[in-house]
Order: sequence, then C-alpha cells, then structure tokens
Amino acid sequence: MWMFIVAAVLMVLGYWRFSRSHSYWIKKGVTQLKPIFIFGDFWPLFSRKLSAPEMTQAMYNSGQNLRYVGIYQFLQPVLILRDPELIKQITVKDFDHFLDHMTLLDSDTDPLLGKNLALLTGIQWREMRCTLSPSFTSRKMKYMFSLMSLNANQFVNYFLQKDKVVIEVEMKDVISRFTNDVIASTVFGFECDSLKEPNNEFYTMGRATTDFTNLPTILVFMGYFLAPKLLKFFKITMFSDKINRYFTTIIKENIESREKYGSKRPDMIGLLLEARRNKHNDDDHTPLPDTGFATVEESDIGKNEKLRKCEITDEDITAQAFVFFIAGFETVSTLMCFMCYELGVNQGVQEKLRNEVDATKKKCGGKITYEALTTMKYMDMVVSETLRKWPTTVGTDRMCTKPYTLKPKIADEKPVHLDQGTVIMLPVYGIHRDPQYYPEPERFDPERFSDENKSKITPYTFFPFGLGPRNCIGSRFALLETKLLFYYTLSNFEIIPVEKTQIPLRFNRKAITMSAEKGFWLGLQRRVN
Repeated sequence: MWMFIVAAVLMVLGYWRFSRSHSYWIKKGVTQLKPIFIFGDFWPLFSRKLSAPEMTQAMYNSGQNLRYVGIYQFLQPVLILRDPELIKQITVKDFDHFLDHMTLLDSDTDPLLGKNLALLTGIQWREMRCTLSPSFTSRKMKYMFSLMSLNANQFVNYFLQKDKVVIEVEMKDVISRFTNDVIASTVFGFECDSLKEPNNEFYTMGRATTDFTNLPTILVFMGYFLAPKLLKFFKITMFSDKINRYFTTIIKENIESREKYGSKRPDMIGLLLEARRNKHNDDDHTPLPDTGFATVEESDIGKNEKLRKCEITDEDITAQAFVFFIAGFETVSTLMCFMCYELGVNQGVQEKLRNEVDATKKKCGGKITYEALTTMKYMDMVVSETLRKWPTTVGTDRMCTKPYTLKPKIADEKPVHLDQGTVIMLPVYGIHRDPQYYPEPERFDPERFSDENKSKITPYTFFPFGLGPRNCIGSRFALLETKLLFYYTLSNFEIIPVEKTQIPLRFNRKAITMSAEKGFWLGLQRRVN
C-alpha cells in the first residue's frame, strides 16, 4: 500500500516539476507554444510526425508578427529569434553576451566530440578558433584544390567506365563515398576509393559514425537534454569505443609518421601541425577569389594572433579532424544531394550551368584551376540557392553567457531578462523559407543570387554557415568541394530524373538529420560531345 502511495506522490511531484519547467517563458512574458509533458515542443520530431526541418519551420511560423517566440527542447527553455535585426544584435553586436553554443557534452567524458571547435567554450574556444583560422583561408583551400580535384576526377571516371548510357544511382550513397574519399585525402592524409572498394574500413566507420537513425543514438541524443549528468556519470558517449579508438589511432599514427620522416602534405593534418608549430606558410599575399557568396568572413577574434593556443595536443588535432570528418561525410554530401535533385528536376537551370562548365573548361584548356572554378558566377548562384532552399543545418544556437535584456521594440513587447545559460535558437530553415524575404520560397531560383539581385537580400536572412564569430570555419572547404564535384560531373553527364525519383521530394521523418524519405534516386546520362 505504502509503495503505491509513494509512487503516486513521486509521479505527482514529477509532473509538477516538468509542468513548472514548461512555464518558464510565460513567467518571462514571452509568447510560447504548447509543450508536451517531458518532450516540450520536440514531440513531433520523436513521434515522427514531422522531420527536423519541418518542425523548425512550424515553430518559426507559429510566431507570426513576433520578433521571438519561446519553445522547449524537452525541459530546456529556448528562445527562437525571428527578426533579422535581433539576430544581428545577438550574433554580432552583443556577441560577448552570447559567446558559446549550448553545452551538451563533457570534454573529459567524450573528448573526441567535446574538444572540437564547435563545442568548446569561453577562452578555450577563442584560443582554438584563432589558432585554426589560418588553416582555413582561401590560400589554404587552394593548397587542397589539387587533392579534391583528384577525388572528383576519380568519382566521374568510375561512372565513365560503365557501359551504359544512363546509370541509375542513389546519390546519397555514391556522393557520401566521394566525400569520404575527400576527407580521407584532405584531412587524414591517405588515399582510398570507396566506389571501387565499397567496404573499405574508413568508409564503413564513416557510415557507422553518421548513422543518426538508429535507436541507441537517438536515446543518447535525448539523454544529453534530459539527463546529462547521468550520461557523464556512466561515461556514455555518442559514439562507440570502437569508433573512438579507430579515429584516435589513425590520427596518432599519422602524426607520428610525419614527425618521424619530416613528410609534408597539403592536407588538414599538415595544416594543423603547422598551427601547432605556429608556422603558417602565407608568404604569398597575392589576392585570391573567395569560394562564393555563402563564404563566411573571419571575425577579429579569429585574426587575433595574441589569442593563439600555446600548445595543440594530438587530442586537439584528433577532435578537430573528427568533427570535420562528420561534417564532410554527412553535411556536405547532403548539400550535394539536394543540388543533384534540383538540377535533375530543373533542366533549364542545369543546361545553363552545363554551358558555363563547358565555357570554363574551354577557357582553361580542359584543366580546371582554383581561380577558374571560384569565378564561375552561375555555379555560385546555383550552390547559394541550394543552400537557401535546403540549408543542411536547419538551425543553430547561442547560449547566453552574461545576463542580458531584450529591450521592447514593437507593441505589446516587454523587457525580457535572459539569465546566464539561456539558449537562443537561430531557425535557419524557417528564415530561408520565409516569403517575406524570399518570394515563392518553394521555387528553386538561382537568379535570387545574381549580381543584380543578391544585394537586395535582407541582411541576416541568409546564413547557411552561421553568423558572427562563431560561424562555420569550414565554409570555404564545403563550397570548393561541392563546386569541384559538379564541374567534373556536368562536364561528362546530364543529371536526369528516373522512375525512382521522388517528385516532389519529402523528408525522412525517421532521421534526426536532413534526409530524403525515399533517397535521392537520379540518373547520370552520358553526354554526347
């Protein structure tokens, strides 16, 4: 009897605790959605009623005519910003009050993820950002251009060897193999061919690392929000010990080999070792074209040499290389897949891009150069519009690191006092699909980013790689890799819809990342020159 009474009391207390957490924004005078017990506003994602981008857009749209709206990531209160001026204020003007991303991982428990640049906080982030920034300049990307070009050429030659006019492929599968090989070459310093050797260990580990549809990964992800101290106590990490050991070992052996034999290679480990020695080969200051309209600019923090980290450990290098691997394998390949889809269903756009590819190829005598690729205007317009319509990061966040007050600007607003630790969300997908900023947002229209039109884009409404000092350090890498793949592919093939192509494309609601419900099935039709 007493056990039932105790259980009932605990249930009531638990419900009271959760309900109290979900009244946080009401007490602050902020309009909030209708949170569900424990799950907050994330229930549609975990019940698979909505995908992550669909849920982000729904939450964004719920705040019509508001500058911000309150939601809950499980029990965590989060403020969604909807106003471009307010986004600028938080990410740039008052950045010192919003220095960090939301802290989910403990670097001692999970150093492979916890020590990467994206999740570092405070002075540790400042030092690492400033230390790594010289490794991600346009000139350093030009160093890597030859390695990426070899991989793109290898990708296309694999399909050219097939005796078929139309080759039907699932783009996510083949492109993730390409991005895997690029990461192997440009980050980890070794060569592999994942199309010819589909079960090579590096690719197999990559697939396991970026599988965000399995239940254990989803449960750990939930645990970071609901019970982070419990995960830390039991030393539960996002990835298995096997994955952690694999990547730690190959980086360690790679570094030891280079230091022993004094070998140098224009890849990420080489650049990080340069950063460790505080030696960056930037003697040539000849201006270079940047990688595109979406490229983010480095802030003064990244350029402050006084902040450079005194010592970069092998663990630091491993953490940066590992997160770059995840981003390159999953995020960049997803961008390429959506671009393939749009070119497949918008043949007029593809024809115009192919014409530019052919003209560029002729201009540089059949051998593409960094300068020729990065000055292709229509290529950049197509990539930018893909990032606008299908931003592979549907939202990003900031955490309030000093108490801050949002001052009222419109009718019915009151001052909102943000406590230290309050999480702010920037709904990339929602803003990129807002007809107020992009008329007919569902239409794929590269002309939005023409020389005549891109100046009309409302500032702080296009940020596929984030904003302010905490923007994505790898934007140049991602854009260069994407443009190279499409240059080589469209030089030899037309991308066409096939019977399996899902039109219109729908999101996979079983994944916590941005992916297609039925895959990215398209055809590569050999061009007749």
